[in-house]
Amino acid sequence: MPDLPPRVKPFRGPETKESLPEWLDQRTGWKPMLHTLLNERIPGGARWSYVFGSGLLFILLSQVVTGIFLAMYYVPSADHAHTTIAYLMKVVSDGAFLRSIHSYGASIMIILLVVHLTQTFLFGSYKGRRELLWLAGLVLFALVLGMAFTGYLLPWDERSYFATAVGTNVMSEVPVVGQWLKLAMRGGAGMGTLTISRFFVLHVFLLPAALLIFVGAHLLLFQKATPAGSPSAHPVAPRGKTGMFYPKQLVLDAAFALLLIVILALLAYFVPKALGPAANPADTQFIPRPEWYYRPIFQWLKYWEGPLAVVGILVIPGILTALLVGLPFYDRSPERRPWKRPVAVSVYSVVLLGLIALGIISYHVDNSNPAIRMQLRRQDIAEEQFMRQPFQPEMAGGTVAATAPQTTVASPLIAQGKQIFETKGCVACHGEGGAGTAMAIKLIGISQKLSSDQLEDLVRHPNATMTAGGMPAFPLSDDEMKALIAYLDSLK
Repeated sequence: MPDLPPRVKPFRGPETKESLPEWLDQRTGWKPMLHTLLNERIPGGARWSYVFGSGLLFILLSQVVTGIFLAMYYVPSADHAHTTIAYLMKVVSDGAFLRSIHSYGASIMIILLVVHLTQTFLFGSYKGRRELLWLAGLVLFALVLGMAFTGYLLPWDERSYFATAVGTNVMSEVPVVGQWLKLAMRGGAGMGTLTISRFFVLHVFLLPAALLIFVGAHLLLFQKATPAGSPSAHPVAPRGKTGMFYPKQLVLDAAFALLLIVILALLAYFVPKALGPAANPADTQFIPRPEWYYRPIFQWLKYWEGPLAVVGILVIPGILTALLVGLPFYDRSPERRPWKRPVAVSVYSVVLLGLIALGIISYHVDNSNPAIRMQLRRQDIAEEQFMRQPFQPEMAGGTVAATAPQTTVASPLIAQGKQIFETKGCVACHGEGGAGTAMAIKLIGISQKLSSDQLEDLVRHPNATMTAGGMPAFPLSDDEMKALIAYLDSLK
C-alpha cells in the first residue's frame, strides 16, 4: 500500500468497526470544531456579563422552534388567519401556551438585544478590528425589529390590524418612495389577503433566512476577533489572565438559558397572550396602539406632522443611524473604559433614556385622557370576552358560524323585554339577540350564571368594569325590569 499523508487513516472497507462519533468526525470534523469552541480564551475569565449573547442565540432557537409549530396551523389569508389562530388557542392542546411563549419570546429578544448593544457600547467592545462584527450585530438588530413588525399582523385581530395600518401609513411619509413602500408592503391601497401573504413570507421565510445568515457571520467574526474582555483591557492585545470558555462560562450561559426558560414559561402560563375579535376595517371606534417596543417611535412621530414629518421620520433617525453604524470607524481611540469616554457615553445615554421616556409618555398620555382610557379599556374587555367564548368554526365560504340564537318570543312578557332591550340601546353594545360585540359581552346563557336578583342588581348598579365599558345605570320600573329579566332568561 502506498504511503498516505500523515493523519489520514487508511480506508479498510465496510468491515471497519468505528463508533458513531468517530464515523461522523471522519466526515464532518466536528471534534476539532468543538475543541476550538470549548477552549476559546476569554480575557479576564468567565463572567455573568458575557451571557447575553448566548441568551440571544437561545431565544432565537426558541422562536424558530415555536414558530414552526405555529405555522403548521396557520393559513395566511384574510378569511382564515384569525380563525386558525383562534382554533390554535381554544382547541389545540397547549396551543395558547405555545403562542404565548412565541409572543413573549419576541419581547425578551428585543430586551436582550438592547442590553447586549448597550453593554457592547459601554465596554467599547466594538474597537480593535471589530468593525464588521459591530455592523453584523446592527443588521441583526434591524432584522429582529422587522420580525417583530411583520409577525404582529398575522393574528389578524383588531389590535394587530389597526396597529399595522398605522405602521404602514408611516411609510408613506418617506419622501419620493413613501407611497411605493406603502403599496409594496400592503399589496394594494387597502389591507387584505395580499398584505397577510407578504408579511407571512417575510416573517417565516425571508427575514429568518437573513437572520440565520447574519448570526453565522456574527459568530464567525466573533471567533476571528476573539472576545474583547473587560473594559480595562486593550482592544487588540488584551493582557492579564485569561480563562477557558469551558466549563465555567458554559455553565453560566446554561444557567442564564434556564432562567429564560423559567421566565417564558411563567409568563405564558399565568399571563397568556390574548386574541381579540377578528379585524373589522369598518370599526371607526378602535384606537390602535403598537406593542411596547414600538411605543417610543409611536410617541415620537406625534411631534412631527405636516412638512416637519420628513425631519422626524427620516432626517433625525438617519443621522442617529449613521452615527451608530460608523462608530467603530471614527472612534479609533484604544480607550474602552466608559468613564474615560464621557462624550460618547453621554450621547448614547441621552438617546436611550429619551426612548424610554417617550414610551412612558405614550402610556401616560393615554391614561390621562378619559375618552381614550375608556375606549382602550373597552378594547381590553372585548379581548377578554372573545377569549372566553368557545371556538366558532368557519362555515362554507369562509364565514364564521353565527352564535346569536333565533329567539322565539313565546310570551308577551318576553316580547316586552326584547323591546326594552332594543329601545334602551342595549343591542348597540351587546349585539342582536345578545350575541356580543367588541364593545360588550354576549348575554346568551347569562341567566345560567347569574340569578334574577343578581341580574337586576347589575342592571341598576353596574360594577366598575361595566361602567368603564360605558354601561349606564338604567332606572327601570319593576314591571320593565321583570320583562327585561324574562327576555335575558330566554337567551339560551
